[in-house]
Amino acid sequence: MAVLAASGALTVTFVTSGGRGTADAATELNQFVPIEKVAANVTPPRTRATGSKGRFVVDCGTNGNGKFSPDNPVAQPGIKNGAEHVHDFVGNLAITANSSDADLEASGTTCRNGDKSSYFWPVVRIDKSVRSAADTRRALAGTTPTVACPSVRDRLPAVPVGAWNSVRAGLHSLDQATAWANGRMAASRGRIDARANEALLASLRTRRARLIRALSESIAAAGGRTTGMVSLVECDVNYDGMHAAMRHTAADIKATPQVQCPAVRDKLPGIPAEALDEVNRNLAELDRQISEADERLVTTRGQGDAVLGTLKARRIAALDRIATAIGRRADRPQGLDALAACTLSGQTGEAPKALPDPQGPNLELPNNTGGIVRPASVLIEYRGNATSKVTPMPKFLRALTGDAKPTSRGPANARAAWTCSGFADRLSDRYPICPAGSRVQRVHDFPGCWDGKNIDSANHRSHVAFADRTTGACPATFVAIPQLRITISYDIPRDVQVRGQYALDSFPEEDHNPFSDHDDFINVNTDRTMRRIAACINTGRACRGDHG
Repeated sequence: MAVLAASGALTVTFVTSGGRGTADAATELNQFVPIEKVAANVTPPRTRATGSKGRFVVDCGTNGNGKFSPDNPVAQPGIKNGAEHVHDFVGNLAITANSSDADLEASGTTCRNGDKSSYFWPVVRIDKSVRSAADTRRALAGTTPTVACPSVRDRLPAVPVGAWNSVRAGLHSLDQATAWANGRMAASRGRIDARANEALLASLRTRRARLIRALSESIAAAGGRTTGMVSLVECDVNYDGMHAAMRHTAADIKATPQVQCPAVRDKLPGIPAEALDEVNRNLAELDRQISEADERLVTTRGQGDAVLGTLKARRIAALDRIATAIGRRADRPQGLDALAACTLSGQTGEAPKALPDPQGPNLELPNNTGGIVRPASVLIEYRGNATSKVTPMPKFLRALTGDAKPTSRGPANARAAWTCSGFADRLSDRYPICPAGSRVQRVHDFPGCWDGKNIDSANHRSHVAFADRTTGACPATFVAIPQLRITISYDIPRDVQVRGQYALDSFPEEDHNPFSDHDDFINVNTDRTMRRIAACINTGRACRGDHG
């Protein structure tokens, strides 16, 4: 552990991992390196006779339709603007932080073969203004960190009458756990201690997992049903207070809006057993309506008022069906129609937020400024395993690679991802300076091993694993699945590279740390397509998803 003392009373604690793979966040020239000075460090395991060496490529474009969002649907489901930086999204058109599996399956896609999976990563920007780590230290000095947790009450299914009291008590206990964690975090005002943060989050994860499991069991025992609740367990540390002190280009234009609707689930009473199925169907329908509206905002620019008008009419009908279903067996709930009207993110009249919506033609956020660089190409490929055949991925599998917060949570999950075209034998945890004619590249390898049971886990990581770097074998009890690799290439002027004027969008405490690069994925391939992917890989072929 290294403790860096700054001017005044500020002490910033960073956890390091030795060498350049550290959590020190500062977007300065020492974050850049000529790729020729990076030693060769990529040695793929030798594929055995029992292994699988095929390759399946999917063309989902380069986000030419402009689906940008600061949502973080895998790591922070249900938290709007959870990433605090902007992501490129390709594939699934409807996805937001609140999308259900059914919403994802009903969506359109940018992938030529109909793959509705979502692939997303932080954008890269060119910003020719000077950046300084001192700005980050000053912003941190006045910041009290908090925890950010998914809202369970907003994602509950219909709660049976018999479980209502225990569910209300459980939700109160979740609120108390968050308040306890925030009280602990307050002791870290003005500093970052990754080890303390991780210890706190681990304790909070244990408490939330127990409470959420109890909620699910109470609902099930009373005749209800729950799915996907494990995705709501994990919380994260939050340094939103830094935004007020960071540079932000104000703009009147709001870009890439999303629909924002009043929550319905927490406004409902306990549901009679006879009405549970119908209420759940209409809650799911309300979710789908929002996802469809968000998709329309991507595909039909400038039609926000029309989208909201259609959505309101559909929500009125669904809310009436919910009230009618309950009213057949109990008192009809009153006032649900007041929840029908929605707004667009960034519209006036919303409650103020610590983090504003992305603004202007460059979708700028505090300290994430400058023009977004569109990828020159995006290569999405599924690959084999060095020691065994692959098993098809389960539908709706979630996976992460890299870590967006190596500064505030430690670098254990961070991965070097930067290189230049023509230098596939090396990856760097610094921004590369490429020779003339070579493109800046990010290579994101996802875990290629699966526990055989779960599509998500409490920390969004433990249900999948990386194969052994030397042998390529999966850990015991895990099975090999098609291993996803995404390679993103950019045409960035060489003078911009040499001057250190391009950088990754990041959380405020990371200050564009290149070691915070990451990528997220939700598999929404059909079972038939995923079987085809596995068969291609297992038979050693090179296949393309858009070739039938």
